Amino acid sequence: MMTAQQSTLRGRLKLNEPMARHTSWRVGGVAERYYEPTGLDDLAQFLETAVDESEPLLWVGLGSNLLVRDGGVRGTVIMTAGLLNEMSLIETGVVRIEAGVSCAKAARFAARQGLVGAEFLAGIPGTMGGALAMNAGAFGDETWSHVVAVESIDRQGRRHLRQPNEYEVSYRHVSSPANEWFVAVHLTLKSGDAMAATARIKELLDRRNASQPIGQPSCGSVFRNPPGDFSGRLIEASGLKGRCIGGACISEKHANFIINSGNATAAEIEALIALVITTVAQQHGVGLIPEVHIVGEKR
Repeated sequence: MMTAQQSTLRGRLKLNEPMARHTSWRVGGVAERYYEPTGLDDLAQFLETAVDESEPLLWVGLGSNLLVRDGGVRGTVIMTAGLLNEMSLIETGVVRIEAGVSCAKAARFAARQGLVGAEFLAGIPGTMGGALAMNAGAFGDETWSHVVAVESIDRQGRRHLRQPNEYEVSYRHVSSPANEWFVAVHLTLKSGDAMAATARIKELLDRRNASQPIGQPSCGSVFRNPPGDFSGRLIEASGLKGRCIGGACISEKHANFIINSGNATAAEIEALIALVITTVAQQHGVGLIPEVHIVGEKR
């Protein structure tokens, strides 16, 4: 039974929500509980009043760097994409972007403000929350290179304003305080030509569309690039381009992408990831590290 305070929550709470609806691979079992907040105040109240201290929490944006296993997710999934969606210019050269905003929208917003430096974000197929959590990058730039502050929330619903030096940031990895999640970022950018920035975004998107299997269910790049090399090159050199396990296939267009050809299961995708790791290690002596976050229970 919900308490009186919980009953004032404005977001949507669902039980046994299929996560295949919320991941870019279009696979995954159900979430025991699934919450869509209407904003930061609603989210804070939900965490304070409707979440047990020991309950597992999984934060999801566009689900583009996430593999949910077929047995589903215990605890509560909190959806941010399109919900924590405010963007503003808070001072000269600094924009505030909430975690549920897609990286592409953030890039376009910055360009409209006459700011340059965020164009690379258009090449990241996720939200700003996910980009912060993994220091996502594209076209030679990375998210945390532009971060001057982040806003986070803990599982009691308390909000924090933190500085970059409070985090350990490296290539595709960020160590965060325990039981805190990103809800907004402050990015510093340079003044520039808005039309030139918009044209640069289009150029980068055209490059991405030409080299990646856009329009097919995938998670984006599956593996981090090893130092001095590219995962896609190693996978292709291992003869794995086009290899399938069930409905999961390594893309013929870009070998660092695994696509759902239409009927894949999460187990098949995970098995293909394991095959790539083993084969590349045997043939090239390189241990590939997945970028994708694998969660949930096996069926």
